[in-house]
Amino acid sequence: MGKLILFLGGARSGKSTYAQNLAREHGGHIAFIATAQAGDPEMAARIAAHQRERPDAWRTLELPSRVAAAWQAQDIQADLAVLDCLTFLVTNILLQATVDIDQPDEEKATRMVAEEINGLIQLVTTSPCEWVVVSNEVGFGLVPPYPLGRLFRDTLGWANQRLAAIADQVFLLVAGIPIPIHPYRTS
Repeated sequence: MGKLILFLGGARSGKSTYAQNLAREHGGHIAFIATAQAGDPEMAARIAAHQRERPDAWRTLELPSRVAAAWQAQDIQADLAVLDCLTFLVTNILLQATVDIDQPDEEKATRMVAEEINGLIQLVTTSPCEWVVVSNEVGFGLVPPYPLGRLFRDTLGWANQRLAAIADQVFLLVAGIPIPIHPYRTS
């Protein structure tokens, strides 16, 4: 199994910057998996800014979902893979599974997120490369007042737990400072 480092934190806590700096220091062949989609001009501008920040030598994969399947289909060879971010990956899947945002199909959405995360875990645990995954910690805030928001919070929290359970290291970023949580093991 390749090593897995999980970076968690709130919005604008420095997770992506820290992960990219770690990748730069690592060197070698870097694969960067970008999961954000440009749904509006502001998001398109953010994506463009992030693209400019990445070194040209990195292989960038724009994958809003089906990360493991795309990785395997393209036979990616890398020393380090950065997935930025799990938050958008879960969001994208929830939106694919949702016809009515006021009445999301919780069973379908949960199943689709579980399939994605299970595939990602299998990829990470069988891949020879090291992995860095960035995700938001959304459990510190208020309970969202609408069903899709609650489903998002619950499924992302579950996904974070699943990855933390196999991670070699987990860090919580606050104001750009990584706080080591610990190597997580249940046994």
